Amino acid sequence: MNNLANKIKIEDYKVILFDLDDTIYPHDSGLWEQVRNRIEQYMREELHFTGDDIPAIRDRLWRTYGTTLRGLQTEFQVDMDTYLEYVHAVPLDNFIGAQPYLTQILDDLPLPKFIFTNSDRRHAKRVLELLNVADRFTQIIDIYALKPYCKPQTEAFQIALDTVGEAPADCLFIDDSPVNLAKGQQLGMTTISVGQYAHDGSPHISHIQELPDLLA
Repeated sequence: MNNLANKIKIEDYKVILFDLDDTIYPHDSGLWEQVRNRIEQYMREELHFTGDDIPAIRDRLWRTYGTTLRGLQTEFQVDMDTYLEYVHAVPLDNFIGAQPYLTQILDDLPLPKFIFTNSDRRHAKRVLELLNVADRFTQIIDIYALKPYCKPQTEAFQIALDTVGEAPADCLFIDDSPVNLAKGQQLGMTTISVGQYAHDGSPHISHIQELPDLLA
């Protein structure tokens, strides 16, 4: 954890945008690793990629297009619905469950809260229901709402801003991806980095449980 000396005054903002995977729940839960395995399995079984280069191809698509899905759509014309159903077919309750601290953190934040995710709404709802916090969020802004864009594209952020109805300066944005955080900050949002990868321009916490330490 760093940069905790300069706390963020929650009253300076009108809305909070939370990423979902590896942000709302701990990055070491193993859940997103299972989803990543399902993505590579999809590439192998449905698109007939072979060899040990599948992880490298997936990584290239993710870095180039923002998500593996958008890359596969662009280069291989995959069906979005089929892909998302396949890769999210994971027994979520093996990895996450209700955590009272998360409920308390969200209840203590006196602002509308939105999920802003490159996953789909069905996956997000399953995650939030298992965490027992689904009713703490005003809306889920998912990959379908962002279509044909995704984080970190500027257009995806503009869709999110239009949805919440606020200017970037009035938004607090919490994400585990330095690339996404950099874009949010570039647009004028205040950003918080959470998880295993710090973003140089954002205060960083290793776990969402530490969020209250940042807030005045």
